Amino acid sequence: MTITTLDPRTALIIIDLQKGVVALSCAHPMADVVKHVITLASAFRKRGLPVVLVNVAGVAPGRTEQRRSDREYPPGWTDLIPELNQQPQDLQLTKRTPGAFTNTGLGEQLTASGVTQVVIAGVATSNGVEATARQAYELGFNIAFATDAMTDRDAEAHHNSVTRIFPRIGETGTSREIVDLLERSV
Repeated sequence: MTITTLDPRTALIIIDLQKGVVALSCAHPMADVVKHVITLASAFRKRGLPVVLVNVAGVAPGRTEQRRSDREYPPGWTDLIPELNQQPQDLQLTKRTPGAFTNTGLGEQLTASGVTQVVIAGVATSNGVEATARQAYELGFNIAFATDAMTDRDAEAHHNSVTRIFPRIGETGTSREIVDLLERSV
């Protein structure tokens, strides 16, 4: 199903568009993802809606079968990319787990500002984006996914999230469809 509506108080959450992450090889051209995210951020800011810029600087504790990177990050790796054009009113937070709501106060901040829906974009579709979306869903937020404003290192994982997981917990649409809804309804 394509996105049908946006709540009057919707926030944009941008996951892990930081220097170290955007330098990784991904399934979709990062320049296109960044272009779509910038379009969304501009539209949200123009309407005075919250923009949340999230970076990652750690990993969740616990054993996994897949090798993870439990290392020190090189200088600048966690810095948000300058193309995001961070504004003073933007909420910026650092997460240390895949999901942006764990131990960050994000849920409380959004609820306190009257947000009832989130639009999620960023990297990686099957990890940071999906984990954040699952948390938002469990907290009762309506969710929209900007599917052309996200990517993953693994094309199959991206496809699985977009086609199988996201429709169960929210609505999907392109950045253009989301901006068009903003222009009509918010």
